[in-house]
Amino acid sequence: MTLEEWTPVLGAGPLLGIALAAILLLLFLIMRVRMHAFVALVLVSLLTAFAAGIPAGLVVPAMTKGFGSTLASVALLVGLGAMLGRVVEVSGGAKALADTLIRVFGEKRAPFALGVASLLFGFPIFFDAGLVVMLPVIFAVARRLGGSVLTYGLPAAGAFSVMHIYVPPHPGPVTASELFGANVGLVMLVGLVIAVPTWYVTSYLFGLWAGRRWTLPVPAILGRADAEREANPPAFGLVVALLVLPMLLILMNTGLNTLNTAGAFGGDASEQTWYQVLRAIGETPVALLITLLVAMATLRRRAEGGRDGLEKIMDGALAPVCSVILVTGAGGMFGGVLRTSGIGDALADSLTGMGVPLILAGFLIAGALRIAQGSATVALTTAAGLLSAAVASAGYSELQLATMVIAVAAGSVIASHVNDSGFWLVGRFFGMDVKTTLKTWTVLETLIGVMGFALAWALFGIAGALA
Repeated sequence: MTLEEWTPVLGAGPLLGIALAAILLLLFLIMRVRMHAFVALVLVSLLTAFAAGIPAGLVVPAMTKGFGSTLASVALLVGLGAMLGRVVEVSGGAKALADTLIRVFGEKRAPFALGVASLLFGFPIFFDAGLVVMLPVIFAVARRLGGSVLTYGLPAAGAFSVMHIYVPPHPGPVTASELFGANVGLVMLVGLVIAVPTWYVTSYLFGLWAGRRWTLPVPAILGRADAEREANPPAFGLVVALLVLPMLLILMNTGLNTLNTAGAFGGDASEQTWYQVLRAIGETPVALLITLLVAMATLRRRAEGGRDGLEKIMDGALAPVCSVILVTGAGGMFGGVLRTSGIGDALADSLTGMGVPLILAGFLIAGALRIAQGSATVALTTAAGLLSAAVASAGYSELQLATMVIAVAAGSVIASHVNDSGFWLVGRFFGMDVKTTLKTWTVLETLIGVMGFALAWALFGIAGALA
């Protein structure tokens, strides 16, 4: 028997109880027993798989499937991004960009500047890749101005999150748009209208408050640039070009797909070699690799010891992020085991017939799925699939359909916690323990979801009144 052939044997009640017990056990092991997060995640994933009735012969495949699928997307991004960040940092490039941001916006508005830059970069690039690319700039600004790294990091991380959740061409809102029959262009417009004020309140203002509440130093995960190179940094334009290059390549990928779907090429171009090659170049790992190669070529002379020095710089960049990669992969393992056990499906089935307004039901179902199994994309697409037939028969206007997409997306982002790989990514990058990550990142993500849903519901009501 394979994982695909196996079907869950427990009902919704026992499965939800197992999920709750697993999360509580994981928090106890990490926060009270002080077990390393990687070991605790692997142990709890194993116990959860057995408790949920997964056959013994399929337990390890269920664990490695979640671990491997997460690493497939995270390891390349984090590894390449860390090397790129270290090259930019050592060359003084991060300092050059930080100095310019501070000079233009002023020291007091530096967190705002970082957040706005992240909103722009977050349009074409996924959350984790964008955060990795921006880290050296965030750290450089934090070192320059002092104070908690959260003051500068949370506005930027929150910006990438709201763009990833609410705005096409990111996969979640695009998929939900297709399932609901919504116009993607209108969803993009509504998503931007909701994402910007949501970011300002839930990420920028909250980040300023969190920075005053928790004073955390800048982590040494990317190392430090020496004073000599910081005193003679590369040109500001070169640094901006290096940061923008992966964004442009990724935007080319999504743009080609959008144009092809709209029939701009006079037919389906997906089988054409030129189309496939250009889209491959725009895939996030390839885009980061190309950018790293360009950075190596343009900043090589600044590496002490020439080629050997550059090799040592990049080799040194990988060691600190190995823990981030493994812990994030283990978080994906835990979420994968929960999904395989059928907990998400059981929860969705129990919530479908609640008899509440569709827009509220979408938010609640997506939120419950997010809490149960961790993945925002899975929560969004699953909830949208469950509601698609009801939405199709409701006779909603185009604007109402767009707000439905945003409402379900809002539910899929709330309560990031220990079964979400992004929880571990942010916590490790900013040097936070689990308790602090729960008090900061989990709260921030929940605020993003709640405020986004409130704005979407308000627009839904206005659209209904105008219809």
